[in-house]
Amino acid sequence: MRLIDLSAIDLNLLVAFEALFEERSVTAAATRLYLGQPAMSAALARLRILFQDELFIRIGRQMQPTAKALEVAQGIRVALQQIRQTLETSQTFDSTTSKSTFTIGSSDYTSYVVMPKLLEVCRRIAPSINFRLISFAKNFVGELLERREIDLALGVFQDPPRQTIQIPLFPEHFVGICRLGHPILLEDVITPEIFANFLHALFTLRQDEVGEIDNALAQYNLQRRVALTTPHLLVLPAIISSTDLIAAVPSRLLAPLAYQDALEIFELPVQTQPWMISMLWSKLTEQDQANCWLRQMLISVCEEI
Repeated sequence: MRLIDLSAIDLNLLVAFEALFEERSVTAAATRLYLGQPAMSAALARLRILFQDELFIRIGRQMQPTAKALEVAQGIRVALQQIRQTLETSQTFDSTTSKSTFTIGSSDYTSYVVMPKLLEVCRRIAPSINFRLISFAKNFVGELLERREIDLALGVFQDPPRQTIQIPLFPEHFVGICRLGHPILLEDVITPEIFANFLHALFTLRQDEVGEIDNALAQYNLQRRVALTTPHLLVLPAIISSTDLIAAVPSRLLAPLAYQDALEIFELPVQTQPWMISMLWSKLTEQDQANCWLRQMLISVCEEI
């Protein structure tokens, strides 16, 4: 049997048929579907052509279904019900029972700060949900979101890609760290000159030796020696705690740190600009219930950080 080409059929006509069949009135069916009566009459005319039958004939004050309409009505009703159930299922997200896996684009720093609390909360209210963390290049974050390779991204996005939405999560700033008993702590006042004279460690993803601290020191015509650069932020506290190197790191890096008993925090003698950690997602998932839930969870978690 030859299959009907559904691409040539306006499936909204089936919704119109259902309304006409149940209301037995063009006017009432039009009201139910928020259409004008002429539009509903036009839909009925197209239905008659499609089924090659009158379908509904006015008898008295009602439009009565023909034998053909009675024959196809149950099939149409079942088909529309299945479509509605499919749509309702796709739009319903229950975190308590969901086994979804979310993929988050995140650096080691944002993962370190955010994920322990997120996992703690989810263990109680969403025990079957899984997470995947992946690193990403900011130049490609828009493509990753568009292709649904990540559900959202965490970080600093000064120039977010088109078709994305960004909201701030929490502010961050630099603090200085050194080991317990470090000579810099013997100074009554840590001046920019004193600060610049010690050996420094620098976190950098660009594989260079210049960071915001260097730009700040340049305003005093000072230059520091960067004895170590690393693309791994989380390795710095362990190194600093056992050497005479000092470093400037994000303040929240130290809160839950295992090495905090071996480190001292000091205020930087140069001014640096604070920054905002944000959450970025695609407009394609703006109304997705699962994505909405994840975003709200991250907002709530970051409010407690």
